[in-house]
Amino acid sequence: MASWASRIPDFKDVFAANYAFYWGLILFMIPVGKFVAIPLAGYLVSKLGSRSMVQVSILGYASSLLCIGVCWNLCDISFNTQGIEVERIYGKTIMVTFHGGWSLGACAGALIGFVMILAGVSPIWHYTLIFIIILIIALSGRKYLQESAPQETEVSDTKTQERNTAKAPNGFRLLFQKPEMLLLQLGLVGLFALIVESAMFDWSAVYFESVVHVPKSLQIGFLVFMIMMATGRFLTNYAYQLWGKKKVLQLAGSFICIGFFVSALLGGVFESMAMKVIINSLGFMLVGLGISCIVPTLYSFVGAKSKTPVSIALTILSSISFIGSLIAPLLIGAVSQAFDIRIAYMIIGILGGCIVLIVSFSSAFNIQESGDKPE
Repeated sequence: MASWASRIPDFKDVFAANYAFYWGLILFMIPVGKFVAIPLAGYLVSKLGSRSMVQVSILGYASSLLCIGVCWNLCDISFNTQGIEVERIYGKTIMVTFHGGWSLGACAGALIGFVMILAGVSPIWHYTLIFIIILIIALSGRKYLQESAPQETEVSDTKTQERNTAKAPNGFRLLFQKPEMLLLQLGLVGLFALIVESAMFDWSAVYFESVVHVPKSLQIGFLVFMIMMATGRFLTNYAYQLWGKKKVLQLAGSFICIGFFVSALLGGVFESMAMKVIINSLGFMLVGLGISCIVPTLYSFVGAKSKTPVSIALTILSSISFIGSLIAPLLIGAVSQAFDIRIAYMIIGILGGCIVLIVSFSSAFNIQESGDKPE
C-alpha cells in the first residue's frame, strides 16, 4: 500500500486529474473495491480458513492495481484473523505488534518509493520490484501461518455449537443481520480512523506538492507519517501498561486532532521552505502517532469481548469502518475543490476529537484494565 501511496502524484498526472474532486472520484474506486469485497472476504475466510486466504490475497494484492481494493480487504480480514488466533495462543495482547510489523513494511515501501522517485524509475518497474519482494516473503513465511478451523468449529458449549450450525453465518447474510452493539460502537471509531488513514495515505503526497510546494526531494510527509505510525505501534503495548487501552485511545484521538490543525494552521505561516517542511512534518508525525494504535486496539477488543466468531466479527467491523474509506476521497476532494485542502484537513482533525468523545462515553471501551493488560 505504501508503494501505491508514494507514487500517487505520478498517477494523478497520468489521469490528468487537475481538479481535486476528480482525483477524489478516482481514489473513490479503491474503497469501492474494498467494500464490494467485504462479504466475499468474510465468507472465504470462514469457509477456507485464514491461512489459505492470506497466501492468495497477498499475492493478488502485490500483482494487481485494478483490484487493489478487493485484495486489500481480503488481506485485511485474513491477516487479522491470523493475528487474533496467534494472540489467543500467546495469551497476551500482541495484536498491535503485528500491526507494527505492517507499519514497518509500509515504512520500507514508502522509503523504496521515495528512492524510486528520486531515481526517476517508472511506476511499472517500481511495482514489478515490489511484487518480487512480496513473492519471496510470502513463500518463505507461509510455513509459519496458523491453521484456522473453518466455520469456527471449536466451541465449548452446546448452545454456541447449535447457534453456529443452525445459522451457518456467511458474509452475504451478515449485511442483513443486526450485529451486536459492541461491534457497532467499535465500528464507529473504526469509521473515523479509516477516514484519517485515507486522508494520509491518499492525500499526504498531494498536500506536500500542492500546499507546501516543495520539490520531490523534500516530499517526506508520507514517509515521516509512516515512521511515526510504526514507532507508535511498537510503543502501544507499553502504553497499555501505563494507562490502559481506553486512555491510550483518548490520547490517540487528541494527537490526530492536534496534528491536522498544526499542519493546516501553522504549516504555511513561515516563509522559509525548511520551516514549512518541519512544521508540516511535525503535524503528520502527530497524526501517525495517534492513528497507530486505533485499529489494532479495536481488533484486540473484538478478540477479547465479542461473542461473534472472529472472522465474522471482523467482517462486521470492516463493513462499518470501511464506510470511512468511501467517505474520505469524496469529502476531501469536494472540500479541497470548493475551498482548500487545508480546510479539508481541519475537518478530518475534528474527527480526532470525535474519537476522544466516543471512547470516553461509550460502554464498549469500559474494560477491566488489570486483566486485559499485556503480561
